[in-house]
This record gives sequence, structure tokens and C-alpha cells, in this order.
Amino acid sequence: MTEITTLSLTRHGEAHCNLAGLVGGEKTCTGLTERGEEQVRLLGARLRREQENGSRVDVLCCAPRRRVVETARILGSALGLKEQVDCGLDGPRHGEAEGRAWKQVIAEFGGTPHSDPDRPYAPGSESWNQYLARATGSLTRLLAAHAGQHILIAGHNETIEAACALLLGLPADASTRVRFGATHASLVRWRMQRGRLGQEMWMLTDFNDTRHLHDPAAEYV
Repeated sequence: MTEITTLSLTRHGEAHCNLAGLVGGEKTCTGLTERGEEQVRLLGARLRREQENGSRVDVLCCAPRRRVVETARILGSALGLKEQVDCGLDGPRHGEAEGRAWKQVIAEFGGTPHSDPDRPYAPGSESWNQYLARATGSLTRLLAAHAGQHILIAGHNETIEAACALLLGLPADASTRVRFGATHASLVRWRMQRGRLGQEMWMLTDFNDTRHLHDPAAEYV
């Protein structure tokens, strides 16, 4: 099979809002912890070694929240790339849930946002399916604009879930039955390939890959 496009995604490093269990929106995100910065540096070192072995990243895109932009800048420094902020990739808009404890929000809603995907989980918030429509639209545009290239996206776990929903063609109610969980600074990788008969398909080759966090000296091809 011939490889056409590569889509690599990573969740941001550990952030202060994650440690506090808070809904970290645009106004309340205070960025990465020291541990989160180190996680991303290790990922950047891995991607740089992959680049030296021939797997060059052509474009680096990121969601606009502080913890994600900080992640992208660390990666960009390692790869010699300037991050491109895409507001369509922003995490779910939380409305009045922003800054509150996730445990409280989930208890009041009666589950996670995925459990009732057409209902907003707080006044002014997006529903899960509204978020997916926005994020998958942005992913579709990015894939079209950078066809044939290696695209690296720094985002949220929700960004990774949106990519899975898009490339697997999942129905609108899939979130009530299946979820995709990625660790901070983990790597998820999809490759668009063309078979001998000309058929094109996306192949998931890595999911929640954290080898770089546990074995920084590992070699990657």
C-alpha cells in the first residue's frame, strides 16, 4: 500500500486544571504544570528523532486554549515549526460549567456530556454532538488543505475523540456506547493509504502511545 497522508494527534500535557479536577475553559485555563511541560518535551524529542529518521512533520496545528498552545510551542521548538492556532479545534465550550469541579457538573447533569449527546450539560454550553460537528468540520478542512502531508495536531482528548468519530464514520449516538481515552502527551496516529486497486482507507497505527514518557532513549522509525 502507498501512504498518502499522515495525521498525528496528541493531547496536551498535564495542566493545572486537570490536577484540580476543574472544567478548564478559555477563561480559566492556567496552562501546563511542570510535569506537563516535561511530558511534552519528551514527546517533542521523540518526534524530532522520528523526523531525523525520515518521518518529517509538515504542519503543526493546535487548539487555542492556553494549555494546548503551550504544548504546541514546545513541540514546535523541537521540530522547527510554528504552530497554527485553529479555533475550530477548541475544546467543548462549557458555558456556566467553566471553572467548576467536573464532579459537580457530572452529578448535576446525570452523567458525562457524552451520555446525553444532544443535551447541553450546563447553561451556555455546547452539547457533545454540537462540539463534534464543529471539531470534525475543522478536521475535515485541515485534512483537505494538507493532503499528502504529515499533519500534527495538539489538542484535547476531545480532539482525539472527534478524529476517531470522523475517520471511523461513527453515528451521532455512538458516544453513549463507546469512548476513546488518551493520556496526556500521548501519541495517536492515522495513516491514509492507497491499495493496489486504488482504494483509499485510513489506518489507525498508534493509539495512546506513551513509550516516549517511559523510555526516553527509545529509537523510532
